[in-house]
Amino acid sequence: MQSAQTGNDIRVERLIEWLRDAHAMEAQAETMLNKQASRIEHYPELKARIEQHIQETQNQSRLIESCLQRYDKSHSGLKDLGGKMMAMGQAMGGMMVNDEIVKGAMMGYVFENLEIASYEILIAAAEAVGDTETQEICTRILAEEVAMAEWIRSHLAELTHAYLTRAHEPGVEAKR
Repeated sequence: MQSAQTGNDIRVERLIEWLRDAHAMEAQAETMLNKQASRIEHYPELKARIEQHIQETQNQSRLIESCLQRYDKSHSGLKDLGGKMMAMGQAMGGMMVNDEIVKGAMMGYVFENLEIASYEILIAAAEAVGDTETQEICTRILAEEVAMAEWIRSHLAELTHAYLTRAHEPGVEAKR
């Protein structure tokens, strides 16, 4: 049987690991969003919202780093690099399809929901170890991720219609 101290140590270790995962996830998100925003030409509202979320993402990364620093830990450079590499692969794949803007929005929505799940887990883990500061930070980040996911979801039909309208016009680029 584990002592209470050992059990709490395991919980803290898991929280730290998940914070590192979240930092890597934010690094991936920032790379992915920057690539996506740089390619958008004909959908200014989407581009503006993505650029706003890039700023939020950069701040989220700093907030997660502050949580790790309180445990005298740092983010995992290897995990961050892996996340950035995955984002680059996603961006390259997106460039190869004719409906890049629609597929990018779909992937953005999926990724936002991954982030939402991650922050729900972090909130519960922080609560379990009594780390109210991390819990509050992750709750603030969660609200931003939910807002972005909801924004994308509520604009998917409009974006699809705009893409289809542009794609129907001869000589008009719709892809991005």
